[in-house]
Order: sequence, then structure tokens, then C-alpha cells
Amino acid sequence: MVAGARSIGILGGTFNPPHRGHLALARHAQAELGLERVLLMPAHSAPHKGEEGDPGPERRLEMCRLAVGGEAGLEVCALEIERGGPSYTVDTLRAIKQGDPQADLTFIVGADMARTLPAWREPRALVGLAGLAIAEREETGREEVLRALAPLGARMTFLAMPMLEVSSSQVRERVKAGEPIEGLVAPAVAEYIAAHALYRGASADTKANMQGQTQTRAKAGAK
Repeated sequence: MVAGARSIGILGGTFNPPHRGHLALARHAQAELGLERVLLMPAHSAPHKGEEGDPGPERRLEMCRLAVGGEAGLEVCALEIERGGPSYTVDTLRAIKQGDPQADLTFIVGADMARTLPAWREPRALVGLAGLAIAEREETGREEVLRALAPLGARMTFLAMPMLEVSSSQVRERVKAGEPIEGLVAPAVAEYIAAHALYRGASADTKANMQGQTQTRAKAGAK
């Protein structure tokens, strides 16, 4: 899927659901770094992240596709969902490199998550496979990130973009409370959430899905 590309950005996450902030980050990284494409990479299941009301990987994947909506340079990659199990970034980057050994990869990540990268699976291998494009966060300063990643010798770029006050948890909470989410997610995503009655409360299927993910994560290490 990525064959022939030379500069690829990867924006991973659970995307539960994908919101305007995700798209703004992808677009900004693409423009600032001159990336040929940015892949939204929804996780099948994050090793250390359990979220209330997860509708499951297939629905999160579909919402990502709706969010991107054919926008030039932005694509959705189902690699982690097709692989199944806990989603480890280093495995994903290796798989993309195998598909296109000449690709120059950039992993796009928020400063709060970048700071924790030394605890992820094979962090030195990860930063050897891809440079890091870091979006600053109010609660995590640049110096804190630099100190945390210094031992890894990572290639880092701090993106010059405004901090966005939107989160997936905020969207879920508004839906559960019966409040509008226009402006927080793409219209097609809002319609999908409404059509499938997502995030209105944990159904039996959702609870079973969360229990299965919890059991999987109990066997997994760091991301």
C-alpha cells in the first residue's frame, strides 16, 4: 500500500473517535515537513489503554475513513487492525519499511506520549526506523521531552502548530450526555456515531469487547 512513497508520516492511536484535532495534526505535519502522505493508523488494541465505550476496531477504522474523506495526502491504513492483537508501534514501522525499504518515515506524536517513548517496546529500534514529529502539549514542555528522549538519540522535530482543545474523551462524554458534537468531529463521523448509537452507554457487546481487550493487554508489555 505504501510502495513507491518516499516520505510517509504515521499518526497512530485508538481514534475513539477520530476528531478535528487528529486531522489538524496530520495536515500540519504534512505541510510543515513536506510529507507525501500521512497515514492514520488506528490500533487494533492499545497495550496499556482501555477506553469506555470502545465500539471495536472495525468501527473505529470506518470512522477514520469517513474523517479523511478522500482528502489529498491523508490516508487510512488498516495494518494494525488486520494484524490483530496489541498494536506495537515498532512492529508497524518495520512492516511499512518492509513494504518500501526506501521510505523515509516520520512518526507523529503528541509531547505527552513522546515523553513516555523510552518505556515502549524496543524504543531504540523505533527511533532508528522513523524520525519523530512532536506536537507540543500544555502539560508537557519541550525540555521535558528532550530530557526523556536524549538517551535514545532520536531525530526530533517540534511542530509549530497551536495547541488544540479537543479530545476523543470529550466527544464521547458529549454524546453520552446528549450534547452536540458538531465542530469536534467531521460531519460524516457525527452521522456515523448517531446512526450506530455509539458512545451512548456501554452495551453488552461493548462490555464483552472491553473485557477481551483487558485480557489481551494483561499479556502484553509496553507499546
